[in-house]
Amino acid sequence: MNNPEQDLQRESILLRILWMLLFACAWQVAELVLAGVVLLQLGYRLFYTAPNASLLSFGDSLSQYLAQIGRFGTFNTDEKPWPFADWPTPAAPQGETPHSIPPAPHPVRDEEPKL
Repeated sequence: MNNPEQDLQRESILLRILWMLLFACAWQVAELVLAGVVLLQLGYRLFYTAPNASLLSFGDSLSQYLAQIGRFGTFNTDEKPWPFADWPTPAAPQGETPHSIPPAPHPVRDEEPKL
């Protein structure tokens, strides 16, 4: 005789394995994207002598996403990462101050354009 509770547990673990395989694929893609962000940030840092604020934010949230996948895969949590949860919110940078570009001044329009 099969115990219904054991059957449910077996089905649960099989579903978990499926999710882990899918998130392992997501890990591989995210890892490549993170490597690209690292290289872009390095190039930006070398050219402007300060990191890019957008890359800082995206890199931090992507790193947190990879950590969530790792925690799910190692059974530290049952909460599935994005797209089943919110995308991680980036933390404030703890390193260098990011490069900022001041907004361009708008031209004054006090007369009609000349044709």
